[in-house]
Amino acid sequence: MNPGTGELLDGSHVLSIPMRTKFRGITTREVMLLRGPSGWGEFSPFVEYDDQESAAWLRSAIEAAWQGPPEPYRARVRVNATVPAVTAAEVPAILARYPGVDTAKVKVAERGQSLAEDIARVRAVRAEVPRVRVDANGGWTVDQAVEALTALREDGELEYAEQPCATVPELVEVRRRLPGVRIAADESIRRADDPMRVVRAGGADVAVLKVAPLGGMRALLELAGELGEYGVPVVVSSALDSAVGMSAGLAAAAAIDKLEFACGLGTGSLFVTDVCDTEGLVDGTLPAGRAEPDPERLAALAAPADRVAWWHERVRRVGTHLG
Repeated sequence: MNPGTGELLDGSHVLSIPMRTKFRGITTREVMLLRGPSGWGEFSPFVEYDDQESAAWLRSAIEAAWQGPPEPYRARVRVNATVPAVTAAEVPAILARYPGVDTAKVKVAERGQSLAEDIARVRAVRAEVPRVRVDANGGWTVDQAVEALTALREDGELEYAEQPCATVPELVEVRRRLPGVRIAADESIRRADDPMRVVRAGGADVAVLKVAPLGGMRALLELAGELGEYGVPVVVSSALDSAVGMSAGLAAAAAIDKLEFACGLGTGSLFVTDVCDTEGLVDGTLPAGRAEPDPERLAALAAPADRVAWWHERVRRVGTHLG
């Protein structure tokens, strides 16, 4: 049974968190934190998402705050560094925020940038960490993906290429034309009516799963089990979450019995500040624990009144889609 709108909004906080570098086209991340009997949950679908898609994010927040995390298999989770579409010269400073990490995900195919810039960025990352994966967010055509991934492999192998193209048939074709490159699906899973379609079609070697878009930690674990039956390993990643949302991602990753790859759950370093202090990286790992927002941070990061009203109205609308 879902809590009512009044119960959801009682004690909620809408926050505006500044970012160190533009990421996913934004420099400020708006999130809404909900407090329930089991702790805190995060409702933070990106502002352009419609109400139906946002319902999974609200379901996830309710699970975290009213039910709590599943039982873990491990206390710590290995994570990767995340490198935005910055210049090659900026890479060392970004990677310095990830002590002990041996894997980096590098954003490529940024609109307005060239393949040469992508190559230089990846090369700069290779100089710092041994394992490199790239994420194009569906930004290439098949021919562009084949050209770019071939060029990006000239200096060394890629652990995988995440969502090189937007559609499932394109992913299948890239995978066919580049048999030496693992293809990871992200948007083709989290924004699909049928998240298993890309795997059944032969378009993915790896699945990138995010708690909020899938509707919660337990929904992610259920999907991970289905993917495992197809021999497809999973990487739990963040949706640019605050520490509260990140704790749900870490809890889900900790509850998966086999984790072959480092998870994309270290994106807190992209924020200038966060809703609370969290334990730093130790040997490239983060603890799977609860996040308790700092009251002073909640006050300092509070969004303007008009944005609070916008998010409250969004919860009222989205709540009607929960069923």
